[in-house]
Amino acid sequence: MKIRYLFTAIACFAAVSFGYAQKTVIKPKPEILKLINDDLSFAGAQYKFLMKHVPADSLPETFRPDGTWQSCAAKSWTSGFYPGTLFYLCLDKKDTMLYNEGLRRLKIMESQKTINSHDIGFMMYCSFGNAMKLNADPSYKDILLTSAQSLSKRFNPKVGCTMSWGSKPGEFRVIIDNMMNLELLMWATKATGDSSYAKIAISHANTTMKNHFRPDYSSYHLVNYNSETGQVIRKQTVQGYADDSAWGRGQGWGLYGFTMMYRETKDPKYLKQAKGIANFILSSPNLPADKVPYWDFNTPGKPNAFRDASAGAIYASALIELAGYVDAVNAKRYVDAAETIIKTLSSSAFRSPYGGTGGFILKHSVGHLPKGVLIDVPLTYADYYFVEAMLRYKNLGK
Repeated sequence: MKIRYLFTAIACFAAVSFGYAQKTVIKPKPEILKLINDDLSFAGAQYKFLMKHVPADSLPETFRPDGTWQSCAAKSWTSGFYPGTLFYLCLDKKDTMLYNEGLRRLKIMESQKTINSHDIGFMMYCSFGNAMKLNADPSYKDILLTSAQSLSKRFNPKVGCTMSWGSKPGEFRVIIDNMMNLELLMWATKATGDSSYAKIAISHANTTMKNHFRPDYSSYHLVNYNSETGQVIRKQTVQGYADDSAWGRGQGWGLYGFTMMYRETKDPKYLKQAKGIANFILSSPNLPADKVPYWDFNTPGKPNAFRDASAGAIYASALIELAGYVDAVNAKRYVDAAETIIKTLSSSAFRSPYGGTGGFILKHSVGHLPKGVLIDVPLTYADYYFVEAMLRYKNLGK
């Protein structure tokens, strides 16, 4: 498809990319739309700056405090976010420079369709899935189906989940992040009519709902199962403050993942779960008034503890979608919170200046604080979910 013809169809693709069957229709506020349009224009310019500093054989991950760029290989879990963000920006701005950069990065990503990784959904669906919103190239479908097949091989029916991290013999480790990779499996069933992919996703979601969550709907990060019996060995929070704490980004993975599973299945238990997680987040006395969370809800040192813009962006995107599935009172609560997050992330406290932070959009995210990795830096997935949240907001009521 020629690029000029491609972009004549983008408006149609954009209209359906974020449009869900909404129970409650909420229209966007003009002042928030104005802010978002400014943010998206800035993001396009910022990524054109970033493009100039990305090695040809890798993908951008962060910008270090010492003023240097850090890239990741295609096999990294974060690799798909950069092309995915480029394609999201093209849905809004129809920019051939950004589009062509995204296509160049897809060539690096394609080989990962057979990787043995639980993160293949992040890697391939965020990149090739977004590319399909602009151009329904049959090769993209083939790549994503191969990716779904690769993910399916990590499923253990005795546990009822796909394996996350590599595990010792007899053990089977599953992290809350894996809820995000289920969207690839649900898409594969829709694309092929083969229900086996969805059955794996549903089993994983059900098992996670049973074992990852506390009565208040906060979640552990990691559940380690016996690989032969499926029994729980231990529950941990590896990337958070403590095993019994609520790791900020982890709560976002759960909120987003169960909202997505409700969209795909219309099973009310997933909607109940998503609403419960949303209530935990929004009712927590440890959530700052500007709604961008600390890296862990239970971290000491508040209010001077590190914030996590990536978690806030994930919350905003998920809450905007969830608002479409609930009653008017909850819908307003969710959208109001998402608006607050968008305004906060749009402020100079979190949004980079042009050319600042190496060309990333947002500052102040936290990768893995207990390990001392990626602390208070820009992160590629923070940008991705921030842009996604803004596009979803623009499509409210459509």
